[in-house]
Amino acid sequence: MVSARGIGVPVITGMGTALPPQAGQDELWDGFFAKYFAGTTRALAQRIFEHSGVTTRHAAVNPLLEDVSDWPTERRMSRYLTEALPLGKEAVDRALADAGLAADEIGLFAVCSCTGYATPGLDILLARDIGMAPDTQRLFVGHMGCYAALPGLGAASDFVATRGRPALLLCAELTSLHIQPTTTRLDTQQIVSHALFSDAAVAAVVAPGSYPGYACCEVAAVTDTSTADHMTWEVTDTGFRMGLSPRVPQVLTTHVGGLVDGLLARHGLVRSDVEGWAVHPGGPSILTAVEKGLGLPSEALAPSRETLAEHGNCSSPTSLLILDRLRRGPRPPDWIVMLAFGPGLTLYATLLRRSPAGEAVVATGAGGRVPE
Repeated sequence: MVSARGIGVPVITGMGTALPPQAGQDELWDGFFAKYFAGTTRALAQRIFEHSGVTTRHAAVNPLLEDVSDWPTERRMSRYLTEALPLGKEAVDRALADAGLAADEIGLFAVCSCTGYATPGLDILLARDIGMAPDTQRLFVGHMGCYAALPGLGAASDFVATRGRPALLLCAELTSLHIQPTTTRLDTQQIVSHALFSDAAVAAVVAPGSYPGYACCEVAAVTDTSTADHMTWEVTDTGFRMGLSPRVPQVLTTHVGGLVDGLLARHGLVRSDVEGWAVHPGGPSILTAVEKGLGLPSEALAPSRETLAEHGNCSSPTSLLILDRLRRGPRPPDWIVMLAFGPGLTLYATLLRRSPAGEAVVATGAGGRVPE
């Protein structure tokens, strides 16, 4: 695939997933959280767990085996690096193999993570461990939360479009490290957080040229700064603490239609042209809000609900998990819209177009890509 300037159009041509051991939602409730949420909060917590939409999820640090709730942040960060490095390497190795590329062919390595910090970070240590070239550029995206994969994908695509070299994106999150200490105070936000979040690492290779995959047409965003306090991720002495307002779905309903319609219109499309929706499942109410805001039938978000049920909310890797589900399905969609949300309150959208190998693609005046 070649753009009008002769530089390869960015195509997601390989993906790889790495998941820690799985645990059942009921197993986690009965074996840990039932006694963790003591007193009057227990009945409420159980209802939230039961209606979370989650059946199974993944934990690098399983609370059934190891309770980290009283660990200081320093200890959690040390464990983050221990667990995230092999998980990230597994995802990256699988993505490179899927794309048929070697590590030393990567020109940009972008890493998204909001659940741990270290210097040197995952970008440097993994680049060393998998054999990337010394001139590989690196980008670390931190504290963007659940939507980080989309600006990360945008940065990788921009690099490919301008440099004509492949890029690699890794999203790796270990939310299991941030279980908060037990409290007798009613804290619905923490209950929801403990009921939903999970661990995962997903990598995606973005490359120029005649590759099969999904061309990244455009990445768009809107931020409502008047609701900046609706979603937070605070660094405390005992890990990172989630703040999640119940008003978030209402804000999404207000903004998602305009964001998506504007994105599609710039490429001569309307909502009915989109066959695949990779919507980040922040929780059941988030998916319901997006359905309402876009006027979608419930089956349109079935891949998001299935991902939530099987994997939980893995923060930044989740939208890539849904994309991988769509592209590996029996009938991969021609057009996919990815949507994810996070602190700001920020909404991100990405338009993807299926590109069989050898099909020419040229740049449009709107900055997207259409078939030649």
